[in-house]
Amino acid sequence: MLKFDEIKQIDSINGALALRGRINEIVDGICEEGYRNICWLGIGGTYASCMQTLVHMNELSEIDTFVENAAEYCATGNRRIGKGSVVIISSVTGSTEEMVRGVKKAKEAGAKIFGFIDLETAALAQMVDYEISYPANEQLKFFMAADRFMFNRGEFPEYGRFYKEMDEYLANALIDVEKKADESGREFAKKYKDDMIHYFVGAGNQWGAVYSYAMCYWEEQHWIRTKSIHAAEFFHGMLEIVDRDTAVTVFVGEDSQRELSLRVAKFLPRICGNYTIIDTADYDLKGFSKEFRGYISHLVMHAVTQRIDAYIEQFNCHPMEIRRYYRRLDY
Repeated sequence: MLKFDEIKQIDSINGALALRGRINEIVDGICEEGYRNICWLGIGGTYASCMQTLVHMNELSEIDTFVENAAEYCATGNRRIGKGSVVIISSVTGSTEEMVRGVKKAKEAGAKIFGFIDLETAALAQMVDYEISYPANEQLKFFMAADRFMFNRGEFPEYGRFYKEMDEYLANALIDVEKKADESGREFAKKYKDDMIHYFVGAGNQWGAVYSYAMCYWEEQHWIRTKSIHAAEFFHGMLEIVDRDTAVTVFVGEDSQRELSLRVAKFLPRICGNYTIIDTADYDLKGFSKEFRGYISHLVMHAVTQRIDAYIEQFNCHPMEIRRYYRRLDY
């Protein structure tokens, strides 16, 4: 399998899960001190992870929580962010301009900042009030923080059972997904690698997945034109431009918005001959209770798309690390 190191990936996932004690310590302290609301602040891929976490919390919690795009927040601000606010961020480099300015603005407004910064020596790591440094696994780190906030309010009584399954089964379950998805990922990449435009559709925690995958992976890293569409909006615009040859992929998860994506998936065969449905329900996830599958379906989808990316990179002879403009030009 291309770009697949089983031991490294298992260690990475288990290492992230091992952060839960430190995450709980920070969240428990915030809860004991008291807080007014939680803002998930991101840009690009981190904004997508924020949206996934918001869907999860909206389904389970009455906590006042919301998402802000860092660039929009820097321009417009948000009067809800201030004393008593907890702003949660994630950054790989710790130096993204919009995030640095956004954190500075939120701190000046009186908010406390909880940051997952991959590089502990980065500028953002020095600015936050609570900081955890660990590479990758952003979506998992966000969910662990969100789940602890909800547990402390008595809104997630299944917390103990869920994380027992996570600790025991998640790493191997995601490895199994990648192995099973390898051949289909290769065929997907072969079929769509030369697309002039490709539409990705999803809902629930899969909306963050399609938003991120279309923009951060296909556009930024593969240089393939795409568009991400929320499944709830498919029948209010995109419907009219799909024909026999339109390239469309629907991400179907297993959370509360599954039915929105299924509606699109069931309709497409009537009008389109160039679609693909990727459904997380097709993967076993050994050890996980049915009630918890929806909570991790975005992690499952990421495991699937990693297989696609490896083969597109090979077929198109374009390393994903190469950029035309990002961090090469000032803008």
